[in-house]
Amino acid sequence: MVSSLVPGQSREPSKGLAFSTTVPVSYAMHSPTQTDSGNNLPTFERAGSAGAVASGYGLRREVLSPMETLAQSVSTMAPTTTPAATIPLVCALAGNSTWLAYVLATLAVLLVAWCIGRYASYSASPGSLYTYASMTLPASLGAMVAWSLLLAYVATGSSVIGGFYHYAGLVIRHGAGRAAAAVVLATLVTGVSTWIAYRDVQISARLMLWVEVVSVLLIATLVVILLIQHGAHWDLDQLHLKGSTGSGLRLGLVMSLFSFCGFESATTMGSEARNPLKTIPRAVMQTAILGGIFFTVCAYAEVLGFHEVGQDLGTNPAPMHVLAELSGVPVFGLLIDVGAIISLFAGTLACITAAARVLMLMAHRGLAHQALRKTHVQNETPSRAVVITGIAALLPVAVLAARGSSGLDVYGWMGSLATYGFIVAYALVAVGLPRYLRRHGAFRSGDLIIAALAAAAMLLALVGNLYPVPEGDYGKLPYIYLAYLAVGMLWFWLGSHKAVQSGSEN
Repeated sequence: MVSSLVPGQSREPSKGLAFSTTVPVSYAMHSPTQTDSGNNLPTFERAGSAGAVASGYGLRREVLSPMETLAQSVSTMAPTTTPAATIPLVCALAGNSTWLAYVLATLAVLLVAWCIGRYASYSASPGSLYTYASMTLPASLGAMVAWSLLLAYVATGSSVIGGFYHYAGLVIRHGAGRAAAAVVLATLVTGVSTWIAYRDVQISARLMLWVEVVSVLLIATLVVILLIQHGAHWDLDQLHLKGSTGSGLRLGLVMSLFSFCGFESATTMGSEARNPLKTIPRAVMQTAILGGIFFTVCAYAEVLGFHEVGQDLGTNPAPMHVLAELSGVPVFGLLIDVGAIISLFAGTLACITAAARVLMLMAHRGLAHQALRKTHVQNETPSRAVVITGIAALLPVAVLAARGSSGLDVYGWMGSLATYGFIVAYALVAVGLPRYLRRHGAFRSGDLIIAALAAAAMLLALVGNLYPVPEGDYGKLPYIYLAYLAVGMLWFWLGSHKAVQSGSEN
């Protein structure tokens, strides 16, 4: 553990409190003069808010505006990719109940967003959900959240890199009449994203903000045109869920959750956001609400459009082109492909930005090598962690691309792997919320109900991912996640054992 002041903010006055063996964000660690009798935990003392803000893990303090903080969550979620790539996958499973799958997914995500917002109203840290879990859960579960969240951000980065080389390849083939090397495209987008994340967090946030605004507006315009031209009547097949099954809706619901993954990543900007105790909770909830509305409307409109042309959305490789032709604006198909490329680049940048901050805090807490604690003196970014997470996101994509895997396959595989990490982290954080609120004197009876519903929703989503056992390559992903988690937990237990031995010797 770190024996120096841990940065963060809190609404509470200074007082002594006992917490888990990982240092909460707004606490300073002092000599362990007493322990918690139940858990043998060291005692921590509340750090004064002024001192807490002064020390920021070497990150730039309070430079991001509310909109730039929102851009981090929106870009990690990569909303442009959902209409182009994820909704067709959900439709292949859920059919006419695709819109309902997104309504239910939105409700589940809003429950989680509410829980995260409650945490973020009292503490801010680069560690995101890991920090929240470490305040309330046993140290082993806190470590599980840390490793799961790190995998989730890195694998989401790999997923959007795969999507990038797919759509970039389409545009290059359309314009130049020849294919581009997938590995080269993947390396290019990762290299540029890593350089920007290494260089300046404010440049990263501003770039992500404008990229997503332009991309989403393109798709929203197409959807509006489609609904005006063909949506004068309700699509009764969708409203009556014609041909849909319970199992199809369940599987579609699980897949639709991937559209939201990363919506909470503004919490990794705890040191760099202005007024983080207000802007971060708002960014998390706003991303969940806006994403849910956008995805649900797009799902309904896309299924409606494909009903009009008599084609199967679930098997079409270029749905936006079909909808653009149907709406009489064929140029929008190409523009949306370009927008998707830019959005996927922004998503890559956002994932590397978030993952690097989680990894840096893990290094501060002893869950990763101490060298990753370092920040760049001039840029005030977690430079070493940025490089490591960039490489980690690129490697599986480069290997799969070199073996001839399509970008959409990589997008699906790595996105599904990321979902395991997010679901586990979301569920554990929801479980710890009531205890956290009691410590802050903010617990209400409704808090327990909402936290229980959020945890139950994530548990059901996890079960839906595992049963029935996915076919083909998707069936291997749970074992990959468990193997990765086993290695991470082994590192944690070895480090804990070493710390105990060192403490007993002293």
